[in-house]
Parts: sequence; structure tokens; C-alpha cells
Amino acid sequence: MKTELMKVETTSQNRERIATVQSGWVMMPINIIVILGSIGLLLYAIIDGIKSYDHPHWILLVFAILSEVVGLVMLRGFFTLQPNEARVLILFGAYKGTVRHDGFHWGNPFYLGGPGNGINWQARLQAQSSGSHQPAPVPEQVKMPRYKISLRTRNFNGDRLKVNDKRGNPIEIAAVVVWKVQDTAQAVFDVEDYENYVRVQSESALRHLANAYAYDNGEDNEVTLRSGVDEVSHALRGELQARLDKAGVLVEEARLTHLAYAPEIAQAMLRRQQAEAVIAARQKIVHGAVSMVDMALKELAEKHVVQLDDERRAAMVSNLMVVLCAESEVHPVINTGSLYT
Repeated sequence: MKTELMKVETTSQNRERIATVQSGWVMMPINIIVILGSIGLLLYAIIDGIKSYDHPHWILLVFAILSEVVGLVMLRGFFTLQPNEARVLILFGAYKGTVRHDGFHWGNPFYLGGPGNGINWQARLQAQSSGSHQPAPVPEQVKMPRYKISLRTRNFNGDRLKVNDKRGNPIEIAAVVVWKVQDTAQAVFDVEDYENYVRVQSESALRHLANAYAYDNGEDNEVTLRSGVDEVSHALRGELQARLDKAGVLVEEARLTHLAYAPEIAQAMLRRQQAEAVIAARQKIVHGAVSMVDMALKELAEKHVVQLDDERRAAMVSNLMVVLCAESEVHPVINTGSLYT
């Protein structure tokens, strides 16, 4: 029995091309002349024709009507662009380029400006966040106004996500992503809705990042979420850029805005951190006390202040360690007898 090999078709990536359009200030007088001239020609064809031949000039009348229609259609070609705004030009389903220059422009009136396939994701998110058990309504189609795209820098402040870190501890994590559209053709044609694509991929990348690092207390030279803020931010930005390249989006910055243990283990982890802090402090105190005792013994021996045997040296070390390592204030006992009584 023969088996057929399935061929996986991959969608070709689009690339932005800069399109050239006419100035709106040049085309506006021409458009006005066409409309007013058509009206004047229409009146002339009717009035002069009736006076001369008892019927309008049919040829001039038809030409005037067609000219008027052309003038009205030309009005649809005018559009404006603000700074850091672009328009994608689509003519009968074919991509013709992108206009990035701000100002008043005129292009082909048949450039597509009708309803696109965008989805009102804001309505969907509001329905999901309402907590209602009723099925969410079907997201409505959104009209994309002549495929205008903002090129301004935007912020995506993600919600707090509950995930497991590298060691399996449940944590809460959130991040902010600073991004902007870099390639308008990819943003419009290669993904369904590039804004929702940024949201979904940002959450997915953040979950993957949290699974790749421990929350804290890593091994020697191990980068953790708490200690390696710059390294973690750089890794998050790199993964986001790799995911969002398909949508023509440039990630300028990505940083964690919230990082904490999940509430169910927060108290246990707090006690562990306190215990580790106490142990670390004790180790430092003991290390300092040993250094001070050693220095004192060396100074006494070098300056020949007093000669101590091993037993008295051990007693002195014990007393100094008690004084230096004690938590409460030490009350000295004065020996009024000899050194050996």
C-alpha cells in the first residue's frame, strides 16, 4: 500500500515597499475644476441645446455626467497622515506599497479602504474578564480605516501570570513590553491581528522565560529572576523579537514589572529567606570574631605583653568569642585573684 507524502505549504513573508502618491494640495484644485466644469458643461448642454435644437446636446450631456462621476470618485483618493503614521495601499487585492510621509496626499481612489478582517479583541477581552459563565459573543469585525497603521512606540503592560519557575515553585510574574511596527506589510498581511499577536506572544514568551530561570538562590554563578535583572530582561527581549519578527514588530525594551512567590507558598519562602539571612549573618560574625581573636593573640605575642600557656590561651579565645559573638550585652567579671585562681 502506497503512502502519500503531505506537503506543508508555508506562507510567504511580505516585505514593505515605499509607494509614491500625489500631493493632495496639487490634486485638490484639479478635482474642484473637474466637478465645477462638469456642472457648467451639464447646464450648457441642456440650456443651449434646448434653445438651438429643442433638445439637449446629448454628447455633451453624457460627457458632463461622466466627468461629474469621475470628479466625485476622485474625492475618495484624498487622505491625510499624521507624523509616525503610515497607510498600506491595496488595489484589487494586490499590495502596491506603503506611504510613510505625513501630510495631505492623493492616491488611486480604488485603493482598498473597506472593512478588513480585523477582530475586536478589546470586546473579547472584556467579555472574558467579566467572569460571566455565559458563552462569550462572537467578536465583531472591525473596519480598518484605509489600512492606516500607527508607527508610534507603544507599551504593552501585561497582566500578572501565575507560572512555575525552573525549580517548580509557583510564582507571579508580569512584564512591560515597549514595541512599535517596523514593517507595515508584515503587520497587515502575515498575521491576523498584529496587536493581539503581540499580546499573546508576549505572555507566551514570559511563561517560557519563567520556566527557564529559578526565582532566587541559584547555584554558583547561576542567573536567577531576582539577581539577574539585566540578563533576564535581555533574554526576554531577544525571545520576543524572535517571535514578533513575523509580524514586522520591533521590540525596543522588555522588563519585568512584578515578581513574587505565589500566595500559597509566600509565607514558607519568607521564613526560608529569613533563616538563610540569619545563617549568613552568623557566618559573617564568626568569621570576623575569629580574625579579631587571631589578631589579638598575635599582637600579645609579638609585643611580649604577657606569656600564655595553651590552657590560658584557650580560655582567652573562649572568652573573646563569647564577647564578640553574643547577641546581648556582655557583663564582664573582674578576677581579683591571680591568673591561675
